[in-house]
Amino acid sequence: MENETKTKNKFWKGVLIGVLITLFAGLILVGGAAGLLLVGRTMMDSQTRETAENSTNSGESVGAALDYRRIQKKMMLLKRIVDQYFLFDSDTAAIEDGIYKGMMSALDDPYTVYYTPEEYQELTEETEGTYYGIGALVSQDINSGIVTILRVFPDSPAEESGLQKGDILYQVNGLEAAEQDLDLLVSQEIRGAEGTTVKLVILRDGEEIEVSVTRRQVEVATVDHEMLDDGKTGYVMVSQFDVITAGQFEEAINDLETQGMTQLVIDLRDNPGGVLDTAVAMAAYILPEDQMDGTILSTANRDGKGVRYYCKGGKICFESSDGSGSDSRYPQEDGHEVDLPMVILVNGNSASASELFSGALKDYGVAKLVGTKTFGKGIVQSLVPLDDGSAVKITTAHYYTPSGFDLHEKGLEPDVEVEYELPEDLEAAVADPLAYDNQIAAALEVLAGE
Repeated sequence: MENETKTKNKFWKGVLIGVLITLFAGLILVGGAAGLLLVGRTMMDSQTRETAENSTNSGESVGAALDYRRIQKKMMLLKRIVDQYFLFDSDTAAIEDGIYKGMMSALDDPYTVYYTPEEYQELTEETEGTYYGIGALVSQDINSGIVTILRVFPDSPAEESGLQKGDILYQVNGLEAAEQDLDLLVSQEIRGAEGTTVKLVILRDGEEIEVSVTRRQVEVATVDHEMLDDGKTGYVMVSQFDVITAGQFEEAINDLETQGMTQLVIDLRDNPGGVLDTAVAMAAYILPEDQMDGTILSTANRDGKGVRYYCKGGKICFESSDGSGSDSRYPQEDGHEVDLPMVILVNGNSASASELFSGALKDYGVAKLVGTKTFGKGIVQSLVPLDDGSAVKITTAHYYTPSGFDLHEKGLEPDVEVEYELPEDLEAAVADPLAYDNQIAAALEVLAGE
């Protein structure tokens, strides 16, 4: 019994130290990350990574704002209460993870999350557009937690199971979807081994519908394109900004140019964002570099320091405001621009990287926005790996469009506001959706006036 007590005391002491170190390692790194991301990519320079690892290994405190003695005393009291009164067996690993998650949750930022080693490994598995899942694009309302299907991909398990755009995911394998972190919900519950089944409860028109979907390999084409019937308008739809999207986007633009495209509509409606580097590369592929100072995107942390992505000399370049950071992937070759009348379609589900891309093209005056106001997510998350295999995704900076506009919680206002209208002839619209889309019609009217 004495050895067992010593073991428990050692555990709880370790938990306390781990909590404090994890907190301060995350806070001190806010100003140190050189490559900042919007959604779901790991970007840290070697100096920042070393700082994180040394912080978690050394046990040193940073900016002593917490009363360690008081916290340790209370933790030990809680430990005695659990040991003496808790009815069931306790999982010490789960308790420790819960403390870390609770600390990040206490920052009251829905985008800041602690990931266990297992969760982090699942999140960082490179899919490159191919994965085993159901073939649906989902988004989560940051205030209510409600998860909504934005797009069902053709010939996917989701389509074959009858899932539809606008369905609300109420439960996934018995879990309340609104109470889960969306990244983990997708990686741990919706995706899975080929041939296995995910059980969903969806809400549609106030009715609960139970659906079982069998997972299989899904190859997601994040970019679709075609020449419209007028023979001059190229149409490019981008569903998300994945690691493969920039290449698909360039191929689409090139193909339309060879077909004689003289004007362009880019559809970013219901595009929730994705990888920052992809949006930068796509904007650079469109934009000329001889306007303003070539800036595509800039960021600033709480100390006013940040980074800038810009075009110069036919290359996409990267710089930090204080010269302390670098990114080995830059400069990258570019040297391409699209000098055509252009419209970008947006709506309230166009967020993050979608807004970055749209804001850049709007600021340079190369495209007009048509549709409704965008979501308004203009903050950057950095994914900070820790030496034990866990990680913290933490909000580190605002990002700004080339003109310096901070769109966070504001969104981008369209140049021409047009609400989407459901076509009266639904059967015809299903057969030829673009021809019956009133927002596309509005985009063509804007282009006609150019």
